[in-house]
Amino acid sequence: MLNARPLFASLALIAAAGLASAQDSTPESSAPAEVETPAQTEGAGDPGLSMGAPAGPQLGQAYTAETHGDWELRCIRSEQETDPCQLYQLLRDSAGNSVAEISLFRLEGNARAEAGANIVVPLETALQAGASVSVDGGQARQYPFSFCNQVGCYARIGLTPTDIASFKRGAAAQLSIVPFAAPDQTVDLSISLSGFTAGYDNVSALQTQ
Repeated sequence: MLNARPLFASLALIAAAGLASAQDSTPESSAPAEVETPAQTEGAGDPGLSMGAPAGPQLGQAYTAETHGDWELRCIRSEQETDPCQLYQLLRDSAGNSVAEISLFRLEGNARAEAGANIVVPLETALQAGASVSVDGGQARQYPFSFCNQVGCYARIGLTPTDIASFKRGAAAQLSIVPFAAPDQTVDLSISLSGFTAGYDNVSALQTQ
């Protein structure tokens, strides 16, 4: 670290010498010279300085608002008073590998479905076999895949009040898919229902047309 004392001492000597020289040569006119000060420009500041931004997710960004058991309440920052949210869970296989995911949202104005869900599975899934969901070993319901993109293949499913009731009282659901490379096998993924009831009560309702 630099020692500041010698530096300050040198500056003091230079200032004293300058003052003595000024006293020896007194100017003819003692009227103080007018010094123009640059006008202050409103809003001017040093370039390259960040003024900061509001902390937290920005408009259009996704964020996790709450966690209920094994479910996340994922929302999108919007200009609305209440951000739209869905229940989300990442599904893993027995080795702990991320395989699929499910996002669930409530519906209003639909005569048959109380809620909807998007199930995303790997691209290497046999689409013709569909996806089946059961709760606590009960009878499974099978759903077709709607489309695929670079992320995976999507099944868009509707859930009746009976389905939601079984989710609330159940311990675990099961998602079953068939690998494209092994059509004689089934991949069973557990969907934990821990925290489902509390999370579902906070999910935004999407108005159906």
